[in-house]
Amino acid sequence: MTYIIAHRGASRYAPENTMPAFARAVQMGADGIETDVHLSKDGIPVLIHDESLNRTTSGKGLVKEYTVHELKKLDAGSWFSSHFKHTPIITLEEFLRWVKPYPVLINLELKTNVINYEQIEQRVCQLIEWYNMTERTILSSFNPASLSRVKEIQPAIQTAFLTSQKIKHIISFLHDIHADALHVKYRIVNKDMIDMLRDENIPVRVYTVNRTSRLTRCFKWGCDGVVTDVPDLAHRIRQSYVSWKLF
Repeated sequence: MTYIIAHRGASRYAPENTMPAFARAVQMGADGIETDVHLSKDGIPVLIHDESLNRTTSGKGLVKEYTVHELKKLDAGSWFSSHFKHTPIITLEEFLRWVKPYPVLINLELKTNVINYEQIEQRVCQLIEWYNMTERTILSSFNPASLSRVKEIQPAIQTAFLTSQKIKHIISFLHDIHADALHVKYRIVNKDMIDMLRDENIPVRVYTVNRTSRLTRCFKWGCDGVVTDVPDLAHRIRQSYVSWKLF
């Protein structure tokens, strides 16, 4: 079955990477939640996509320039809608504590491709182990060095390399960087790539897939997961596709 993974939560319907978006994803039947991890000035893993606070919060400057206490004072919801005014940035620990009772896959993207956060892999792995969520967590990154560090710290955690570019000799490349899976942009994926990687037992998850035609194609191809802003639409399409296959 192709898993439906809510991209930054149900980010079409609520401000990305916030509790309202995560809660909406679960309500909509998502099989997993994808979110992004940075470190605060005092080394606490926090959930936000950009290195900068400017786009999605009331703050200015870089995430790493603020302590977690200072980040908590920012409004991370009003940019999306006044309905979400005063929605806070949350920490990874708060998210793990909340999500633990729900039977969903967790995909944490380590945002180390621009800023090299010292010990981010160690801090994230410690929290995953503390909450006993190793078996249901994927750590992904555009930075191969981050994935290698994760495997050194905790070999049992599944890692995934993120790419928006075609890569020659992709199978040997993934083995070399200790990546268990490939998370690939929709525009460069095709069924032959998926079949080739799955023959090598390498899961393929496709991002960010929001159109009906593209979601349908991903389900038809049998990719391991689709990362989407619209988990409700993806859920309906998957149900229709499964029903169609039965007849």
